[in-house]
Amino acid sequence: MDKLTEIMAAKRREIADRVRDVTDAELEALVARAAPRPSFAEALARPGRLSVIAEMKRRSPSAGDIAASASATEQAARYAAAGADAVSVLTDTAYFGGSLDDLVGVVGSFRAAGTAVPCLRKDFMVHPVQVIEALEAGASAILIIVRALTDDEIRDLFSAANIVGLDAIFEVHSESEIDRALAAGARIIGVNNRDLARFKTDLAHSERLIPRIPDGVLAISESGIFTAADAARARAAGADAVLVGEALMRAADPAALIAAFQQA
Repeated sequence: MDKLTEIMAAKRREIADRVRDVTDAELEALVARAAPRPSFAEALARPGRLSVIAEMKRRSPSAGDIAASASATEQAARYAAAGADAVSVLTDTAYFGGSLDDLVGVVGSFRAAGTAVPCLRKDFMVHPVQVIEALEAGASAILIIVRALTDDEIRDLFSAANIVGLDAIFEVHSESEIDRALAAGARIIGVNNRDLARFKTDLAHSERLIPRIPDGVLAISESGIFTAADAARARAAGADAVLVGEALMRAADPAALIAAFQQA
């Protein structure tokens, strides 16, 4: 069993007791009560420079512990003060040490401070109940990992996200997955430079796949971005944004690194 298959199986078990029928009427009622949130897609559309999605990540299966005791709200505040265009909050506990409470805390602290930085709920999404959780936690976007899902699951997640007004990053690892994402109506596609089956990272994935993403669809290069030179490679490939976790979590001066990425 490869790592992604293992993680997805664990996630399906984790949410099994929360799975239920979710109707469009329920989703429409929820969005009517939801607090306003900044647009994730608009935050990535910064003509003339690369946008940075700064990630709160305590650990990962590939890197092990990165910053095991880090405060999500404090780290996100550093990112926002440094000019990050968006913040990604990992909410998976078993493999990444995050939680939905992290996202709630980050969004709450941003709202209290009047900070208009959109947040991504970064997790292994399999069912619309997780979209509801993301909405209620204050996220502006969710992640849809194409390789891990059936076309029906992708359709259900994306439909729920559209109804409640959340953007969706369609994460891909191959040409065929780009085709599936586009067929589903993707408006944001993230190329993960880390093969989630083997957890090997190679920026050549972005260089190969991002040029295949049509104009009008936002492109993100995810994982393996550690230096301004890495960000420049992603931008040269056509990326509108980079998603960076480990490098920023380990950086002594994340503000300088974010600025270097944006100027790459």
